[in-house]
Amino acid sequence: MRPVDDVAGGAAWDAGGWLGELRVAVVATSADGTIVRWDHGAQALLGYASREVVGRSIGDLLHPGADGSLGRSLWAGATTDRGVMATVTTWHRDGHPIELEIWAAPVPARHRGGTTVLIFAADAHTARGIRGSSAVWDGLFVRSPVGIAVFDTQLRFLRVNQALQAMNGLPEDAHIGRRVVELLPTVNAVDMESAMQQVLATGQPVLDFRRTGRTPADPDHDRVWSCSYVRLEDSDGRPIGLAASLIDITAQQREHLEAEAGRRRLALVNEASVKIGTSLDLERTAQELADVAVPALADAVTVDVLESLATGDAFGPGLRGGTALRRLGKAPLAGSRIADILAPLGRTLTFPAGAPYTQALAEREPFVVARLDEKAIAPAARHSTAPARLLEQGVHSFMMVPLLARGVVLGLATLYRSRPVGPFTDDDVTLAVELAARAAVCVDNARLYHREHDTALILQRSMLPQYIPSPVMIEVAHRYLPASDVNEVGGDWYDVIRLDGGKTALAIGDVMGHGTAAAAVMGRLSASVRALARLDLRPEDLLHQLDAALEDLAEPMLATFLYTIIDPVSGLCRITRAGHPPPAAVSPDGTARLLDLPPGVPLGVGGTPFITTDITLQPGSTLLLYTDGLVEARGTDIDARLAELTHLLTQPAPSLDELCDRLLTHLTPAAADDDIALLAARLNPGTT
Repeated sequence: MRPVDDVAGGAAWDAGGWLGELRVAVVATSADGTIVRWDHGAQALLGYASREVVGRSIGDLLHPGADGSLGRSLWAGATTDRGVMATVTTWHRDGHPIELEIWAAPVPARHRGGTTVLIFAADAHTARGIRGSSAVWDGLFVRSPVGIAVFDTQLRFLRVNQALQAMNGLPEDAHIGRRVVELLPTVNAVDMESAMQQVLATGQPVLDFRRTGRTPADPDHDRVWSCSYVRLEDSDGRPIGLAASLIDITAQQREHLEAEAGRRRLALVNEASVKIGTSLDLERTAQELADVAVPALADAVTVDVLESLATGDAFGPGLRGGTALRRLGKAPLAGSRIADILAPLGRTLTFPAGAPYTQALAEREPFVVARLDEKAIAPAARHSTAPARLLEQGVHSFMMVPLLARGVVLGLATLYRSRPVGPFTDDDVTLAVELAARAAVCVDNARLYHREHDTALILQRSMLPQYIPSPVMIEVAHRYLPASDVNEVGGDWYDVIRLDGGKTALAIGDVMGHGTAAAAVMGRLSASVRALARLDLRPEDLLHQLDAALEDLAEPMLATFLYTIIDPVSGLCRITRAGHPPPAAVSPDGTARLLDLPPGVPLGVGGTPFITTDITLQPGSTLLLYTDGLVEARGTDIDARLAELTHLLTQPAPSLDELCDRLLTHLTPAAADDDIALLAARLNPGTT
């Protein structure tokens, strides 16, 4: 086993750096100065092997010009409790003198009592140089206004000066053993470590690397530091760590910071303009607002709208008695301890008049708690345990922003911040208000859309036949399917009118317009058709009267129309088209075809005659009238759709109702892009 002093000396040499530069010899003597141990460090320092000096007096190694009494007095002092520190000149084995610094102290002998003197010796010149360098380094490290840090090769802090502690807002013991990404996650720590790894790998210093962000020293504001990194090496050029210096240049970079913050805000606003309001759906718009705000502005966001708005009712009586809100947006939806505390989507939340939620809605101003604490949550804590739980999870800043559009308060967005980036600032509030305003307009558009859609639908349904009497010897079935988009609702209708002589009139039309205006015109046309049909007019004359009625409108309107008079006894059908899709006929044997009739022009064009075509159908035949919503679809050829229609008509159907349902199921599998009206009539079904 190697002696302890040899191991210690070798370890010091292998450690590199300053400790490796200072070769320390370990020697032991008896009380009278006789050398009893001589390590490898002593041999390297003075050149003598152990066998050459063990047993000799330590005084023999002093420089020949030295006074012999000096050695005796030194060892006399070394045997006392005080020990000795001194500088002596010794003689190297090859004949040149060496000045040594020695540290000698007595230790009890392990055998047979007595005292052993343990001596540590080092080259005096090297020791003085190291002490001088250390003094300069310590003075610079302690007094420098520049932030200084020393890292190991794993980029863990080994030492930081007071200036850097002040910059980071953390004491030295919080730094030691930790990396920048662990200690300061709100600066560009990943980029910093990448630059430091480059210095360790190449040995080339990096100067003026910019650290940006916020530290606990100033968590409310972004700051900028200029950083320089230099690799530390041992005597053999091996990397043993890294030295970093940091200078705060925030004042010089203020304009740059403000411009950068402005760019970030503008980028978020631009993102909001693209991602918020992609549809006229309340829930989707609310969720889009929440998704845009996380994580750019907050760590968790909820979006709530008035319960009356969510259910489609008129706005309530006010907020004096409190308010009920429906949660329609929440981010993140999962994987967040903060979000898990908050009520889920779809939940209706009721707040009394004094609750912060109600106050924010009533005052129509943002409600901000910059620094959340026990005192700040006290008003809300009376109504819910959620605020206290949020505080436990690290939420330190809170903001509620009303959703306002066209002078109407629709709901509010609530933002929570838990990251160590400081509380919500005035700029953050301004940005949140802008995002909420954009979302509110979209929410209000959705509200108006639903109201317009419902109004048009109610108007149209009210003008469709409420009761269709059973015609003589004719079986009928009908369907109406409103469009899913407010811009498409309002123009389709059908009617069945009993005429004298056992005849029946079938009518179907489509006003070329949308919304309530189209529904109103449709109502006028349907009423006119009923009145004119009972005058026993020829079909072409009836269409001329309708054409004139449209010309009387203040705003031009067009409509397609198909009118037929059926005599169920003879099977004669007199059919007139005004730009409407051709009807289809199904023979008793199941053969289906589109009737080849002159297409005519839509009502409202004027100046063009209408042509009536007579067709005779066999008993048991079926006549199908429909509007273009059944056969027109985006990106699909109309001829292919008509072919599909006739194919479906060839398949047997137990009843006309089942036939209508089959057509709607197969030709409109998703939400309809346009209104669809169907009218099916089977002639003299009892004779088949």
